[in-house]
Amino acid sequence: MSKYKYTNELIHETSPYLLQHAHNPVNWQPWGENALNQARSENKLLLISIGYSACHWCHVMEHESFEDQEVAQIMNDHFVCIKVDREERPDIDHIYMTAVQLLTGRGGWPLNCIALPNGRPIWGGTYFQKENWTQSLAAVSKFYAENPIETLEYAAKLQEGIEQNSLVPISGEVSVIDPLLIPSLLKKWQSSFDAKNGGTKGAPKFMLPNNWQFLLRAGQEFQDEKIIEQVKLSLQKMAFGGLYDQIGGGFARYSTDEIWKVPHFEKMLYDNAQLLQLYAEAYQTDPNPLYQQVVSETIEFLKRELLSPENGFYSALDADSEGEEGKFYVWTKAELAQILATDFALFCDYYNVNSLGFWEHNHYILMRTESNPSFAERHQLSVDELEIKTRSWKQLLLEEREKRVRPGLDDKILASWNAMTISGLISCYKAFGNSEYLKLALANASFLKQKMRSEGGKMLHSYKNNQAKINGFLEDYAFAIEAFTAIFEVTGEKEWLNLAQQLTETTFLDFYDVEKSIFYFTASQQKDLITRTIEIHDNVIPSSNSVMAKNLFRLSYLLDQPEYLKTAQKMFNRIIGNITDHPSGYSNWSQLMLNLTGNHFEVAIVGENAIDLLKELQKNYLPHVIFCAGTTENDLPLLQNRFVSGKTLIYICQNSSCQLPAKTVEEALALIKTN
Repeated sequence: MSKYKYTNELIHETSPYLLQHAHNPVNWQPWGENALNQARSENKLLLISIGYSACHWCHVMEHESFEDQEVAQIMNDHFVCIKVDREERPDIDHIYMTAVQLLTGRGGWPLNCIALPNGRPIWGGTYFQKENWTQSLAAVSKFYAENPIETLEYAAKLQEGIEQNSLVPISGEVSVIDPLLIPSLLKKWQSSFDAKNGGTKGAPKFMLPNNWQFLLRAGQEFQDEKIIEQVKLSLQKMAFGGLYDQIGGGFARYSTDEIWKVPHFEKMLYDNAQLLQLYAEAYQTDPNPLYQQVVSETIEFLKRELLSPENGFYSALDADSEGEEGKFYVWTKAELAQILATDFALFCDYYNVNSLGFWEHNHYILMRTESNPSFAERHQLSVDELEIKTRSWKQLLLEEREKRVRPGLDDKILASWNAMTISGLISCYKAFGNSEYLKLALANASFLKQKMRSEGGKMLHSYKNNQAKINGFLEDYAFAIEAFTAIFEVTGEKEWLNLAQQLTETTFLDFYDVEKSIFYFTASQQKDLITRTIEIHDNVIPSSNSVMAKNLFRLSYLLDQPEYLKTAQKMFNRIIGNITDHPSGYSNWSQLMLNLTGNHFEVAIVGENAIDLLKELQKNYLPHVIFCAGTTENDLPLLQNRFVSGKTLIYICQNSSCQLPAKTVEEALALIKTN
């Protein structure tokens, strides 16, 4: 006899989010033909509810409404109810999120949308309190029953709006980019900076790593001290705040306030993957020990809490444990005093266990406000002594915290987010030279290659219980191509470049629209959606099209494929008009703009010591350089006919024209910096 009173069709799913709802009294079904056919045959509206496992308000709405038998009765009687994990089906999420944004002017999760049996949306919103939810369901159901023709007409107009929202201008000729565009963008962007707390003004504060990655590069290239200082301030404040797990490493999703103090406590793989890259690149421009600490601790967190036995990374950790948000991460003074004994007062000063760090219910969020050298001097300690103490405190509290009930783990493995993690780890390997980071990246890449591709070599999106499923989206291909290219550029191993090229060719076959010079988010073979969307806005994750365009730029040089470069330029032309109005929404495209307009180099290193010299060169911040290395005779375009026995030579090339080879890293860097 089951201990559960109710069980629905979600019990057969692998997504932790869907399984959370498998024992609701609502007759939930996963998205698929069964649910869609039932809606058509019974002429019932679809009720599509979208969320993800680490979403706090999704849990609240489940408890208030979806676990309530009377609410479930209304839902079951009038609708075919579908639950969607937005991380598993971002394509469905894109469509219905756009609909809700058009309807209400805002979006978020939980996302609740009512649609006709054919999938066309007619009504929607985000979180609803129980009473509002039941009233809304009754009103929409009644309107549809009494006004079927008007409802159909309204749905047709809304679908038109969704499709218009995805449109980008039809391609014209490749145009020259105005050289003053980037300086004007930077000036506009500066008006939104929070000069006191870092990031941008207001709350909540999202980290948006790609924004700071672009600003870091633009600040360096244009030698803009204001931009550089704002990047440094933001990175320090994020790492000092409660947003960063001061004990266990890794970042929460966002801060609910202006000072990065109180996070929404869930930890997402995609944030931490991108922040690894950002802090590693920042370290290359400014070797701040704080950046190295953040990278080291975040990688330890990923290994300890998100790494599967098969070397895939899980998706997320929940904000809640034992029904309370943040309970796993916060402390009372009594707990800390007992654990830390004679160091309690010093610890409280270091981590602001005071009015600043106070949160609620006598709990404190640990956060810093002072650098180690400053704090050590004030307490008459050496920096080394302080660092020994902080390491000891962290170890003690980590061991104590492990005794607590852990937050829920979303243990599905997503190809796109894992590929982002590989790119982050490769950036860390370049900055710090730690071979463990490369080893971890290679193990994860092998997992993607072996477990997350179909027999025909196409990407699959989600993996759990030894099963990969759901055809890959553009984001899976784009981030995997980026990751495999990054591995090639640090190892010189051609299999990764070959794999990147194979996947690129698949994206052209399955996703590319020649007329529009842009890629769809879903493959042409996918038929279960009302429309195919195009993703161009860079948000908490860069858009799949901007990542793809940057890939084509790099691969055009590595593979001598001029058509790739032309496509990247055409793609950029599609969105250039949008950048000026909303710079932060196109930061990854802006990195491509720096590639297309800046002083760009290809560095080819050939000879038996090629990888050693490559490693030395890549310790430097060189985002405008594409690397290609080989230790033997090689047929890659940048290496062909360049091998000289007994020598290792470094060729600095621009626009397919190379200078006389350099023999040392110092010579090579001098050539890059003076051209």
